[in-house]
Amino acid sequence: MIYQWVLGGIVSFLLGFLLLDGSRGKRVKSRAGEDLMEKMKDECFKSSGNGECRLGFGVGTDVIVVGAGVAGSALAHTLAKDGRIVHLIERDLSQPDRIVGELLQPGGYLKLIELGLEDCVNEIDAQRVLGYALYKDGKSARLSYPLEQFHADVAGRSFHNGRFVQRMREKAASLPNVKMEQGTVMSLIEEKGTIKGVQYRTKAGEELRAYAPLTIVCDGCFSNLRRSLCNPKVDVPSCFVGLVLENCQLPLANHGHVVLADPSPILFYPISSSEIRCLVDVPGQKVPSIASGEMAHYLKTVVAPQIPTELHSAFISAIDKGNVKTMPNRSMPASPYPTPGALLMGDAFNMRHPLTGGGMTVALSDIVVLRDLLKPLHNLNDAAALCKYLEAFYTLRKPVASTINTLAGALYKVFCASPDEARKEMREACFDYLSLGGNFSNGPVALLSGLNPRPLSLVLHFFAVAVYGVGRLLLPFPSPQRMWIGARLVWGAAGIIFPIIKAEGVRQMFFPVTVPAYYRSPPIH
Repeated sequence: MIYQWVLGGIVSFLLGFLLLDGSRGKRVKSRAGEDLMEKMKDECFKSSGNGECRLGFGVGTDVIVVGAGVAGSALAHTLAKDGRIVHLIERDLSQPDRIVGELLQPGGYLKLIELGLEDCVNEIDAQRVLGYALYKDGKSARLSYPLEQFHADVAGRSFHNGRFVQRMREKAASLPNVKMEQGTVMSLIEEKGTIKGVQYRTKAGEELRAYAPLTIVCDGCFSNLRRSLCNPKVDVPSCFVGLVLENCQLPLANHGHVVLADPSPILFYPISSSEIRCLVDVPGQKVPSIASGEMAHYLKTVVAPQIPTELHSAFISAIDKGNVKTMPNRSMPASPYPTPGALLMGDAFNMRHPLTGGGMTVALSDIVVLRDLLKPLHNLNDAAALCKYLEAFYTLRKPVASTINTLAGALYKVFCASPDEARKEMREACFDYLSLGGNFSNGPVALLSGLNPRPLSLVLHFFAVAVYGVGRLLLPFPSPQRMWIGARLVWGAAGIIFPIIKAEGVRQMFFPVTVPAYYRSPPIH
């Protein structure tokens, strides 16, 4: 162990000035909860004879938002607060029941505060999350969020996704210039290359058209509208199998738990004061059959022996209860077609592996960027000028989004078990590196949590893990075989992270100020 500490000290000395935590604390004043005076509205004023949907505000709609999930609801509320008239159309306004979108990282909570939506985690039995506990082969490590510079209220939050979404919808619908309607958007209305609005079917089955200068599509990971607005390259590396453990305690309270199991990670985190979500990652696109009992057998014989003993009984009980759900884990780099009159947001636009729980943080960060870009504009009617101006959005979002996206993809590949010796060493090195504590854990956790989303810091930490792994192999006595494994370890690390960075865009990720769109001025004329 002494040589590991010595090697860690050397790595820290060489990279220390670049690995310092750059996250800045903010003093956040607590906000009193707002009374939600208005509920979701379902009526739509139909203009005479032409099947167009117009809001009963006496003026035209500024923005149509398709989808009232986390991204859509937050966006509608944010734009309406800035004086825009927003038409929010959601396929199903009943409470969602999902097994993902349940963990909001501290960086995402800071964005929630910035948008004035922090009270949406109140009254839903949300749990504070202060970091992670990492398990591997009987060993464990505690990884706390570096929150010392922040207000005491700042932490992660975990909850039932459906409860959180309903609170966000209520918050959006409470504003008088938001029209929330249940309906299924079937297509975008395009005229001469410009999106003019949407065609949708109401809850009653009536087909209508709605028009606005800007349509923002936030219809989630299964979006049927994204193909005309981006080049979707969707990858499904694995699936999550979700269970709810009841009336048990995590080994480390208020922490997410990650088990580096075989063949892939297992996650545990609280979603209420009496429930713990368990997500079992199953590599590939097929999972064992639930109906045939194959899933229960897999969970009991393969997964159960690898989880912490404190959770074993509750895990078996959850399997026997039978409420097992599955969800494909999708990743998709942002590859938009700049289109006058339309924009993509949320999971319809960009996805990453949910292992790190970064999806909502990226979506909320994107909304802050878009809000700041749109704020100087008095109207949005010049579609061509607006489209050119909003190209800045794709560049300004990159440092935060790409850091979280790259880390999610890279960590998943490192955390999965592999028969390859170099990959085994990389996995072991990652666990031991994080276990060293100090900046060895604070730096990566600050990246993961969205508190310090710096792409360069991510790359340096990733290769510091690889160098640390090589040092473990060569000390105290190197051998030709160990040197060969070490070389393959570094090569494998490069093979993991560089393709992800390439997909995200090297220039926008690391050198955004060199992109002309970074300097676009608002078309305020």
